Amino acid sequence: MEIDRVKNIIQNPKFQQLVQKKSRLSWSLTIIMLFIYFGYIYLVSYHPAFVHQSLDGGATTIGIPLGISVIVSAFVLCGIYVWRANGEFDRLTQEVLEEIKK
Repeated sequence: MEIDRVKNIIQNPKFQQLVQKKSRLSWSLTIIMLFIYFGYIYLVSYHPAFVHQSLDGGATTIGIPLGISVIVSAFVLCGIYVWRANGEFDRLTQEVLEEIKK
C-alpha cells in the first residue's frame, strides 16, 4: 500500500516538475557560489598585490570587503533558495499532495 503511494508520487508530473526546478535552482546557486568563492581564492593566490591595495590609505585593504562579500553572498544565495522553497516549491508540494489524495 505504501509502496503504491510512493510510486504515485514519483510518477506525478507536478512532482517531477518540482524535482526538476529544485535541482536546477540548487545547481545554479551552487555554481554561482563556487564561482564567487574560487574567484576570491584566485585573487588572493595569484593577484595578491591587488588584494593588498589600501582602500583609504589606511589598514583596510580591498581584500577585506571582498572577503566579507563572499560571506554575505552565501547568505543572499541561501535566502534566494529559502524564498523560492517557501513559495513556489511549497505550492507545488501541496498540489502534489492534493492530487495524490484523490
